[in-house]
Amino acid sequence: MPRSTQSPVYLVALGAFALGMASYVTAGLIPMIETAFAVPVALAAQLVTAFTLAYGLGSPLFVALLPAERQRGGLLVALGLFVLANAGSALATDFSVLLAFRAVAGVGAGVYLAMGISASAALSPSEQRGKAIATIMGGMASGTVLGVPLSLLLAERFGWASALWLVTALGAIALIGLMLRLPALPAATATPLKAKLALLADGRVMVILLVSLLAAIASLGMYTFIAPLLAATSQGLARSVAPYLWVWGLGGVLGSFLIGPLVDRIQGPLLTLWIMLILAVALFLLPTAAMLGAWLVMLPIAAWGAVGWALQVPQNNELIKARELQGDGNLAVALNESALYLGSAIGAALGGVLLLQEWPAEALGHCAGAVAVLGVLAQCLNLRRGLAAAVR
Repeated sequence: MPRSTQSPVYLVALGAFALGMASYVTAGLIPMIETAFAVPVALAAQLVTAFTLAYGLGSPLFVALLPAERQRGGLLVALGLFVLANAGSALATDFSVLLAFRAVAGVGAGVYLAMGISASAALSPSEQRGKAIATIMGGMASGTVLGVPLSLLLAERFGWASALWLVTALGAIALIGLMLRLPALPAATATPLKAKLALLADGRVMVILLVSLLAAIASLGMYTFIAPLLAATSQGLARSVAPYLWVWGLGGVLGSFLIGPLVDRIQGPLLTLWIMLILAVALFLLPTAAMLGAWLVMLPIAAWGAVGWALQVPQNNELIKARELQGDGNLAVALNESALYLGSAIGAALGGVLLLQEWPAEALGHCAGAVAVLGVLAQCLNLRRGLAAAVR
């Protein structure tokens, strides 16, 4: 990337790092919040639900309503809202207020990531767009893998609010930097809301979103049940799930950063197909590898984490390309993020139902692999559609 565009992209990635922390740290803070506010754990867990629902459902609506000439301002306002909501969360003394602030933070996070990806793509040469998107997704993955444990250590020493103050501080640094360094963005095509919603009739977009949904059901859904799977298949050798979560997350960081150069060199739909194939194989191998040894299972876990995080780089790039002429690529990216959160919820719910039906935990890996295969088939249809369009 030219030096003039590197700085804003890295600042957007810093904001994504803070977003990655905010998305996952609340789950680790639940026991502390339960004690601090004297609420049952089931109620405290709704803080995660409030953030994810607002992120997944609210962000596409706000992105759709954003005026075409306010792209830069919309990005800064979204990040500012995210920063203020996290500060408000840290200061909250009433649980209902805290719940409301987590929902506001979720909306700000979702709008910011969609706008940030679109802005970074607009600022980068077309041949380096994939690298820019990969930098942002790598920032978010790093926030999850590195930032969450750091913030939880801080919370154990200084209280639960200190973790959210760290998120606030990092977000504020990114906000100030972007206010100073982010240039004016090309105005998107002025399109009425009704016309923007027409992208839901775009077959290419819908197939991309379907693949993202199926990948999230398989990957993020399986992530919810990695602990019971390891406990059931490793003969007690996996005493703690933490090392395996670190391997999954580190694989995600590497995958997010390494995929960038490939996106700029390999046809996006073909790259997505290979990623989905690797995801399916890794999930199918997961139970068998766990039975063979607690160390051996780290190989499919690392591969699963790498491709699970890497997938969204070519997916978002293809969505932006698909809607470039219509000027609503940022809305398509927001819908893709919604597909991920919806897929995560569906995967977790389906896995829970299977366990309630007394299915063995190792069957979850095979079921997740089967869902990934459905994603492979959907991507094959996408490739076939692209080839047919090229022939015409």
